[in-house]
Amino acid sequence: MYVCSCFGITEQQVQQHAESGACTPRQIASACKAGTDCGGCVRRIQALLGRGACPRRELIERRAPAFARLTAEDDAGAARRELGDAA
Repeated sequence: MYVCSCFGITEQQVQQHAESGACTPRQIASACKAGTDCGGCVRRIQALLGRGACPRRELIERRAPAFARLTAEDDAGAARRELGDAA
C-alpha cells in the first residue's frame, strides 16, 4: 500500500528505511523524500514508525543518563581538548 503518493513510497519501503535506522519522519524524508511534497503522508509515516522498535532510539536512551552527568566543567574541558587548547 502506498504511503506517499507524491513519490510512490510504500509502507514496505518506509519499514525498510526504519529497519536501516531512520526513526523519525524527517529521517524517512531524507532517505526517500516521503513527506516532503504535500505533507499528507507524514501522520501515516509517524504511525508506521510508532509500531516498531527503533534500534537507534534504544541506543540513544541507554546513553542519555551518561550525558546527563556531564557538568559545565566537563564540557569546557572537552571543548579545550577538541580545539587543542588553542582557545
